[in-house]
Amino acid sequence: MTATGPALSIIIPAFNEESRLPETLEKIAAYIKTSSRDTEVLVVDDGSTDGTAAAAEAMRAILPALRVIPNGVNRGKGYSVRHGMLEARGRLALFTDADLSAPIDEAGKLLAPLENGFDVAIGSRALNRKLISARQSRFREIAGMIFNTVVRLCLRLPFVDTQCGFKAFQRERCNIIFEQQTIEGFGFDPELLYLARHHGLRATEIPVRWAHSPGTKVSMFRDSLQMFADIFIIRWNALWGRYRRKR
Repeated sequence: MTATGPALSIIIPAFNEESRLPETLEKIAAYIKTSSRDTEVLVVDDGSTDGTAAAAEAMRAILPALRVIPNGVNRGKGYSVRHGMLEARGRLALFTDADLSAPIDEAGKLLAPLENGFDVAIGSRALNRKLISARQSRFREIAGMIFNTVVRLCLRLPFVDTQCGFKAFQRERCNIIFEQQTIEGFGFDPELLYLARHHGLRATEIPVRWAHSPGTKVSMFRDSLQMFADIFIIRWNALWGRYRRKR
């Protein structure tokens, strides 16, 4: 780690992930060993009621550059990603789900474009479905397709999968999108991508390996309704000038 900070920050939003975190952090530690980048790991504890924070702290022996960032209370995945990104010190920053549905070994696919002129790189399940080793239920897949169609139509975003929990950023250039992010739940991804385009940042979508985790915390009814509502909140914010362009 240099005096100005690490090369990479890996952010993991975590809510009641005591059982999955040790294996996840072991895999991330193994990845860091094979990587040429100085890397810090931030686990953002989203008001967990189990031993999530303790499980993370127990892995400090294999991850010395680990920090546990508490939200205090449960705020949502979007808030946790925002909190972690604004606390990060890396030149590049990547967030990944606690279940590593996209294997951490796929990180290089996102980091390479950032070294070649892009500001944002997002993992995608839809660009090459042959890379999916364990699929969601057909109902979830169809709901996801409908959601992404609405995102494309309402927000004019070109991406076919905005919801994959595997995205990387040029941290300093992208700080403004996290500073302006308002959505704290699962619908935060389209807002980040909308803000990236709004501020003239270059984004690319990359196919990654992915496997559905049966322990997903996304409710198909409650969270899906809120995510559709969030799309219109983004349009409303834009209409009323709440996303001020940087000068």
